[in-house]
Amino acid sequence: MRIAISQFAADTNPERNLDHIRAATRQSGDASIVVFPEATMARFGIPLGPIAEPLDGPWASAVREIAEEAGKLIVAGMFTPSPDGRVTNTLLITGRGVDTYYDKIHLFDAFGFAESETVAPGERIVVSEVDDVMVGFATCYDIRFPGLFQRLADEGAVITIVPASWGSGPGKREQWELLARARALDSTTWIVACGQADPETVGQKPSGRAPTGIGYSLAVSPLGEIRAQLGPEPALRIVDIDTSEVTEARKTVPVLANRKF
Repeated sequence: MRIAISQFAADTNPERNLDHIRAATRQSGDASIVVFPEATMARFGIPLGPIAEPLDGPWASAVREIAEEAGKLIVAGMFTPSPDGRVTNTLLITGRGVDTYYDKIHLFDAFGFAESETVAPGERIVVSEVDDVMVGFATCYDIRFPGLFQRLADEGAVITIVPASWGSGPGKREQWELLARARALDSTTWIVACGQADPETVGQKPSGRAPTGIGYSLAVSPLGEIRAQLGPEPALRIVDIDTSEVTEARKTVPVLANRKF
C-alpha cells in the first residue's frame, strides 16, 4: 500500500486548510491514502467551539468531495460539536468506499495543557478495510497508550495511522519517535504518524501552551524501524507499506500471541 504523509502547519482558517488538502491530494501521485495531521481543520490555540461542524457539515462534505474526485482515502483531523457543549477531536476518514470517523479517546491533559476542558473524549476504536488492508486509527496522545494499539491489532489492523499535533518542549521529539517505534513493536503493526509541522518554520508563533506541532512525521515498520521521516518544516512524503512484513514480524516476535495481560 502506498500512503502519502502531508505534514503542514494548519492555519486558523478552515477554508485555507481545505485549500491545502486539495493541493496535497493532487500532489500525492498514486498513493491510496493521504494522511493529514490532527487539527487539520484549524490549529490548536484558538477557540474551537466556533469552528466545530458536524460530520455532515460543509467542511467535512468538502473533504469527501476531494477524496471522491481523487479516488483516495483521506484522513484529516477536525472538530465536531459535542452534546455537552465541548467539541470532539475527530478524525474524518473518507474515500475509497470508506466513510467513518474516529473520536480521540485519550485527551491531552499533560505538560500543563488540559484538552479535556474544551474537548470531550471518544469511546469507540475504529478499524477500516482499505483495498483489502485493515487500517486502524489513533490520534496524538493516544500513542502513549499501548493497550489501544494492541486492541487495534486484535481487531485486524496491520497499519495504524496516527495524525498528531505534538506539543513542543525538551525531549518531546525523542518521545514522539520512541513512542511510535514502541507502539509498532507492541502491536507488530506499521505505524504511519503524521504531525503538524513546527509553526515557526512558516513564520507562526502561537502563544500559550497549545500543542501546535513539531513536525518529524514518520513511518515505522512492525519491527520498530524508522523507514521514512520528515523534518520540522511542511513537506509531503510518499511511503510504500509492505503489509507482508506484519505477517513475518508476528512469526518472529509473537508478542500478541505470547502476552499474558
